[in-house]
Amino acid sequence: MWIYLLKRLAVMIPTLLGVLTITFLVTQFVPGGPVESALAQIDGESARSGAESGGAAGGGWNYSGRRGIDAKQVEQLTELYGFDKPLGERYVQLLTNFLKFDLGESYFRNESVWALIKDKLAVSVSLGVWTFLLTYLISVPLGIAKAVRAGSRFDLLTSIAILTGYAVPGFVLGVLLIVLFGGGSFWDVFPLRSLVSDNWHELSPLAKVGDYLWHITLPVTASVVSAFALKTLLTKNSFLEEIRRQYVLTARAKGLSERQVLWKHVLRNAVLPLVTGFPGAFIAAFFTGSLLIETLFSLDGLGLLSYEAINARDYPVVLGTLYLFTLIGLLTKLIGDIAYVLVDPRIKFDAQQS
Repeated sequence: MWIYLLKRLAVMIPTLLGVLTITFLVTQFVPGGPVESALAQIDGESARSGAESGGAAGGGWNYSGRRGIDAKQVEQLTELYGFDKPLGERYVQLLTNFLKFDLGESYFRNESVWALIKDKLAVSVSLGVWTFLLTYLISVPLGIAKAVRAGSRFDLLTSIAILTGYAVPGFVLGVLLIVLFGGGSFWDVFPLRSLVSDNWHELSPLAKVGDYLWHITLPVTASVVSAFALKTLLTKNSFLEEIRRQYVLTARAKGLSERQVLWKHVLRNAVLPLVTGFPGAFIAAFFTGSLLIETLFSLDGLGLLSYEAINARDYPVVLGTLYLFTLIGLLTKLIGDIAYVLVDPRIKFDAQQS
């Protein structure tokens, strides 16, 4: 097990390097880099100034590449963003900084990338953790109940409910929740901005918890509902498959109760597919659809930060968030393998080698 873990940790390094290298090359050659974005911004400010002062006879001027802008100013911007250095030197500097966990400075926010990520992380962690926990805490018991009552009216009605929820995208459900409970057309019950109220620091500890849960209810609901179906049906099918095996009949023949058979024998084997999907579910809860949910409910998280950084060609932020996402994904996959062994100690990763 320890040898396997060491090998997996060693594989993480080239994986990270590969992701960073591909992203770095894409950002270097994609049209409209940070220099062009800065020039466009300067151009827009100049055009507004010209319009406010009366402008030229033609009513001002529009951005036309680097024409009309001082060459020295272009050179200063190029040097500021490090594009005056050779490609290889920029790449080596990037890897050196990232190995030191120095993600650099944002081009346009005048703040370090780590500071930006820490500032936005609370939103993404809140959405991700609650979505992940609620998905498993509801789907697994519901799937077990459906397996035990397979073919019953309860099984049919719950299948219709979860498949209906699965068919509705999270952002569509979010819009519906806003219309119903966010002051849209019916009831104004839940707030639609930020994770806490403006006076949160003045509240008592219990009131702080209530205020936080009050704010997080709608976005978490929009994120969770569509995730129920797959986990619930996977749990149900996994349990049904195990219940029909010979060892279950043997356990029943020995006089064990249904509860003992289900929780002591079936559960250990049936839960393995769920543990296998643990890393993917964890990452999906954090980052899949987070941009739409954050935008819809005015939550300033990592999804929105990454999207804005891509649009603004803020490459340090793009590379920094991608580096963080990749690192979390690799570590989560490793944790999933460890959990796999904890659930069933009979599993040996070196079985194929022997």
